[in-house]
Amino acid sequence: MPGQGSAGNVIAALCSFFVPGLGQLLQGRLFIAIVQFVLAVILWYFLLGWLVHLWSILDAALWKPKQPTAS
Repeated sequence: MPGQGSAGNVIAALCSFFVPGLGQLLQGRLFIAIVQFVLAVILWYFLLGWLVHLWSILDAALWKPKQPTAS
């Protein structure tokens, strides 16, 4: 997926709006996707899951992939 501000990031943010971590999974970031999903599930029990949910949306929208370095 292209970098920040791309349509891919918008789609990833929309996915994370519905399921925390889904946008990160779409971007190929499996570990952070699992972390955000599990944290959201646990924290929704204490009515604080919206914090992780918001973090997940913003993280997906603002993520920039690392640029390969030219040798």
